[in-house]
Amino acid sequence: MPRRQSLPLLWLLSDARNDAGLPGALRALPRGSGFVFRHYHLQGGARRQRYEELAQIARECGHLVILSGTEDWGADGTYGPPDRLSNGLRLATAHDGDELQSAIGAKADGIFLSPVFPTASHPDAATLGVHRFRVLARQSPVPVIALGGMTHERAGELDWPRWGAIDGLG
Repeated sequence: MPRRQSLPLLWLLSDARNDAGLPGALRALPRGSGFVFRHYHLQGGARRQRYEELAQIARECGHLVILSGTEDWGADGTYGPPDRLSNGLRLATAHDGDELQSAIGAKADGIFLSPVFPTASHPDAATLGVHRFRVLARQSPVPVIALGGMTHERAGELDWPRWGAIDGLG
């Protein structure tokens, strides 16, 4: 996929919490969605093995496969802070205006901006909310993907074309 080409509208991010349901969730996503393999709870060979299993399912379903980390396992791109992005599509994380500008400056192909809403992992953390998310996202010349507490209902409330979830796609 060439730089700056339109990114998928729907993204599934992996986590220890959703691991058991990932094969089914990947199969249920619309063809051409995106999958970000994080799995920070696994190390070494166990992480690589789980990546290979899930990446195969994702590819069979026509999804992009993005890897969080510095490994080169043949993913379509990388996910993380702007200074740690490497091969393929470069999908940065940002949580405020300064980080958004940093991601833009690093020539990210897309930016996961979060948290929009309260999340299961950080229910009491400060959130961007609908208005602040939109103000920040509109400053970006590259696609912004809403993340953080996202569900189908909240995506409708946010009225933003690109969003991702860890728990909210079930």
